[in-house]
Amino acid sequence: MNPADVAQGVVAPVQGAGFSFFELFMQAGLVVKLVMTGLGLASVWSWAIIVEKLFAFRKARIESDKFEQLFWSGQSLEELYAGLSRGRTITMSALFVAAMREWKRSVEGNIRALGGIQLRVEKVMDVTISREMERLDRRLLFLATVGSAAPFVGLFGTVWGIMTSFQAIAVSKNTNLSVVAPGIAEALFATALGLMAAIPAVIFYNKFSADSSAISQRLYAFSDEFAAIVSRQIDVRN
Repeated sequence: MNPADVAQGVVAPVQGAGFSFFELFMQAGLVVKLVMTGLGLASVWSWAIIVEKLFAFRKARIESDKFEQLFWSGQSLEELYAGLSRGRTITMSALFVAAMREWKRSVEGNIRALGGIQLRVEKVMDVTISREMERLDRRLLFLATVGSAAPFVGLFGTVWGIMTSFQAIAVSKNTNLSVVAPGIAEALFATALGLMAAIPAVIFYNKFSADSSAISQRLYAFSDEFAAIVSRQIDVRN
C-alpha cells in the first residue's frame, strides 16, 4: 500500500473498500503482495507433499505388513525371493530381496568364502535401509522449512504493511481509523497466511517424522533377524 495513496484517501475516501481476501491482496503494496504470493505457493506445495507422503507412508506400512505375513508363514525363502524379485519392491520386501540377492551371489560364486558372506549381507541391508528411508523422507525438509520460516516471512509482510500505514498517517496527518485500517488489515493478512502455511506443515512434519522412525525401527529389526538366519545358514554349511 502506497503512503501517498492512503493519504489521498483522507481527501477522497475510497468507496466500497472491502476486506475480503482477494481485496486485501489487491490493495496491498508490491512487497506485501510478493510475501503473500510466496506464502500461498509454499502452502500449496506443502499440501501437495503432505498428500503424497500420506499415501507413501500408508503404502509402506501395508507392504511391510504383507511381507511379514509371507515371511513368517513358513514359505521357503527361495520361493519368496523368486516371487518378490520379479516385481518392484519397497521397504521390507526390498530389504529382503537385496539381502537374498547378495547371499545367492556370494554362495553361488565362491562356496569357500562363507566367512565374509554375513558381513556383505549386513552391509547390503544397511545400504538398502538408507536408500528406502531416503526415499520416504524426501521433501520432508521442505515441510520443516515452511513450518519454521513461514511465520517469520508473514511477520515481515506485517511489519512492512504497518510501516506503510504509519507513513500514510505521517503524510496525511490524520489518524482516522478509515485511513489506518486498510493498511493494518493487509499487514495482518500476511501474518495469517504465514500461520496457515506453517501450522499444517509443522503438524504433518512431526507425524511423518514419527512414521519414518517407526518404519526405520521395523527395517532394522528385520535386518537383525535376517542376519541371524544368515549366520545359522553359514554355521550349517561349515
